Amino acid sequence: MSRSELPAGLAEVVGAHAGVDHAEVTPQMSFADDLGIDSMTMVEVVVAVEDRFGMLILDDDWTRFGTVGDLADYVVARTAGLARG
Repeated sequence: MSRSELPAGLAEVVGAHAGVDHAEVTPQMSFADDLGIDSMTMVEVVVAVEDRFGMLILDDDWTRFGTVGDLADYVVARTAGLARG
């Protein structure tokens, strides 16, 4: 995955689970308030992101994602750490 693929990939995953067009998903959107994603759906989002980007999101970490941007920052940080090895 390249950094340029991240926003579109996250938007596709989030949009699919929120039932909205991925083009409408922005980093500022709240999972709960703007997208209507509850905790059960958030688990599905996390699993889909893990599959899409080949990474593991720790249970203690994903509960802190309030916005799409929070998740994007996490994915960037984790994948950068993996790339450094």
